[in-house]
Amino acid sequence: MPKIKVGVFDSGVGGAHVAHSIEKAIPGVKIVLKEDKAHLPYGNRDIEEIYSFIKPIFQEFIDEGCQVVVVACNTVTTNLIGRLRQEFPILMVGMEPMVKPAAKKTRSKIIGVCATPRTLSSERYKWLKETYAQKVKVLEPDCGDWALMIEGNTLDREIVAKTIENLIAAGADEIVLGCTHYHWIEAIIKDIASGRAEVIHPEKPTIEQLKKVLLQLP
Repeated sequence: MPKIKVGVFDSGVGGAHVAHSIEKAIPGVKIVLKEDKAHLPYGNRDIEEIYSFIKPIFQEFIDEGCQVVVVACNTVTTNLIGRLRQEFPILMVGMEPMVKPAAKKTRSKIIGVCATPRTLSSERYKWLKETYAQKVKVLEPDCGDWALMIEGNTLDREIVAKTIENLIAAGADEIVLGCTHYHWIEAIIKDIASGRAEVIHPEKPTIEQLKKVLLQLP
């Protein structure tokens, strides 16, 4: 019996991290990973431009027999997943910033969200804040250079440390990683925030949702 094909999409190396985690958690699936490194980072680009890049890629997922696509890009999920679902006849599981759990768990009533400018300006992200974080102060530092540093393996720990230290100094005790690129430096961020703030990202919840979706397949 052929394995279920699960597509994983991200603009860059963040997708590889997600794909690897899916393979460990659900060994019975075949992962089809597609990246768009030619056009990264997406976080500062126009939404229509991003859509023009990803439209043919999602058609490739269908042409190659994928039954589900994990949209492992917060920028695409928060801005375009609704449109993609309307246009393409394939199940999709998106990744978006974990505002809800962070707002629920914070004791200081201050959380930090590290994400791209496009994610932070999206209607979906605004909805997440309005729905789940009305009684919480949400800090949104400028992390615009992080994806390129991670992609190019030129990470400046001091830049990351300054951002995290500023969040903690401002009272944040929950730090949300709202870009899959940042999953690669999760250990560094946790080390910087150790004992002072919890660092969370949506990879595990996304995989749990994927498991539920796979159970619905014929």
